[in-house]
Amino acid sequence: MQFEPIYQNGKLLLPKFELQMNPNESTGIITDLKRKQLVINQLSDRSRYFVLRAGQNEYLHLTVTELITFLLQVTERKDRLDPLMDYLALNEVRKVKVKKLPPSKRMYVTLLRAFFAYQPTIVLEEPYFYLEEEDRRHLKRILEDLSQEKSILILTSNLEDAMISCDEIYRLNEFGFHPLDIRDSGEDKQGIKEHDSPNITLQKISTKRNEKVILFDPPEVDYIESLDGSILVHVDGENYVCVSTLTDLELRLTHFGFFRCHRSYLVNLQKVREIITWTKNSYSLRLNTGKDAVVPLSRSKLQELKALLHI
Repeated sequence: MQFEPIYQNGKLLLPKFELQMNPNESTGIITDLKRKQLVINQLSDRSRYFVLRAGQNEYLHLTVTELITFLLQVTERKDRLDPLMDYLALNEVRKVKVKKLPPSKRMYVTLLRAFFAYQPTIVLEEPYFYLEEEDRRHLKRILEDLSQEKSILILTSNLEDAMISCDEIYRLNEFGFHPLDIRDSGEDKQGIKEHDSPNITLQKISTKRNEKVILFDPPEVDYIESLDGSILVHVDGENYVCVSTLTDLELRLTHFGFFRCHRSYLVNLQKVREIITWTKNSYSLRLNTGKDAVVPLSRSKLQELKALLHI
């Protein structure tokens, strides 16, 4: 997939990038609403891409059985109705009109249109956002089966939703398009321990979410915070738990441009946009991030920071 750059008022909204999707693989892109729309707008070839946007609802007047029967007919699939209804976990609602289904089930039924798509690539915007746990499990199972014969692209603003189904995950924001390095936490822990040994230069920041180890490149990180005994790594408006101490991270990340601006904060100086003076003894740093974050700056650190920034 080739995506062309898009500018608005002289500002780059969508960088030029290429997405290599391997056959039989699910890929996720984490980005915001505006960039999701810009990506989808460039997937205009309906012979190659089946696109289902978030919150899309159609055929609401049909019962679930009537809808599945209709989709079987128009796509000329050879599936038998009863086994298919069982596979799709729709037996309990087969006689209910789509518009009268609970919101989660209605969205799940709508998403099942992807099951009948003939295109080789399925593009889903926020497929898990509206779903409750049971419907999430059913959709995950179906998408896993579909990925055996098609490529699946999921566009979402939520990392957890991407991790449910995706083999490869990328982040798309004002800083560009780059992969997230995600590994199962059950991998060789000895290898991780060796990676963290003092004799090896740190290249990744190891965090954890949902039993997954997520590795970030230092330039991706906005700031790191010590809060209630936990270390939180902030990336593009989201935070991830880190097992390292703030002091250890400071030692490892100083040569990447990180600065201990407060006893509880470590900030990426490349992201600092403004030094805010609240009072004679109160300062903060405003960061140039999508969420416009502000972190405290200790009075004792002000002169050191000015020296580093040559101001």
